[in-house]
Amino acid sequence: MDEWAEVLDRQAGVVSRSQALAHLSPVELARAVRRGELVRVHPRVYVVHNGPLSWIERAWAAVLWAEPAALCGLSALRAAHQRDLTARDEEPVHLMVARGRHLVVPPGVVVHRSAHIQQRLQDNLCPPRVRYEHTVLDLAEAATRDLDAIAVLADACGSRRTTATRLADALAERPWARRRGWLAAVLDDVSKGTSSVLEHGYLTRVERAHGLPEGRRQSAARKAGRSMWRDVVYEEWGFLVELDGRLGHTSSQDRDNDLDRDLDAMVAEERPTARLGYRQVFGSGCRTAVQLAAVLNRLGWPGSATPCPECGAQDEAA
Repeated sequence: MDEWAEVLDRQAGVVSRSQALAHLSPVELARAVRRGELVRVHPRVYVVHNGPLSWIERAWAAVLWAEPAALCGLSALRAAHQRDLTARDEEPVHLMVARGRHLVVPPGVVVHRSAHIQQRLQDNLCPPRVRYEHTVLDLAEAATRDLDAIAVLADACGSRRTTATRLADALAERPWARRRGWLAAVLDDVSKGTSSVLEHGYLTRVERAHGLPEGRRQSAARKAGRSMWRDVVYEEWGFLVELDGRLGHTSSQDRDNDLDRDLDAMVAEERPTARLGYRQVFGSGCRTAVQLAAVLNRLGWPGSATPCPECGAQDEAA
């Protein structure tokens, strides 16, 4: 494969005028455009066909049109996750460029300006994009609800593309970040093992908010020679809480395995198990806390659920 073919292959068949002229003479380039072998997408940007563009072709065209530029936000995340790159949808392409640049933005492209693009740009990626950790933090900061922000952080950590520590390090580079203290606190929780929205909600809205004892998270166990993990273990009282959320529990096989795990805990380990979902944590967290406290009381815990700052566990129980 010659260099020209390599450029086309690497960039999904999209090239800038300057790239084309590094391999073609001006006459050859004009002839290729006239014959429809290269079709204009944006000023000074071409693609090798005249049909509808896939998302990855539109992404490359946008980056080359605005270079130096990088995919950011949802577009950077889509490229990182390799999600539906060849789909011919109309999802906008989000670009980050240097602050102060004035561009006539074409349809289908959303431009974000930043003074920090040089520090965040990964131009060795195809297409170039903002570093994964900063992409995640950008989306978390932009979220309108705490639950959505937690989902962004939890999904990033759950995908194993990054860690809470790396996200915290990136956050430390952003002293101006929106709700920086809150994000740092969430990342601290995630680093302690609460790597899903549901786990974080259980920790803060049920356990911590209502004075329940602190359980041990992501505790290792073995069954038939295989390793498994318990979500929350109250070891002193022999009680398990398993959290059934969408991050990591996406198939019927996953759910069947979880139910088997509950039975194993009840029979082999003689540990009662409570399996909680989003409704029990985010919809009726106070009632859940009262019920769990009652179970723990029967198992020997001497405490009681304390009122929640938002609505009061005792009021809800009544």
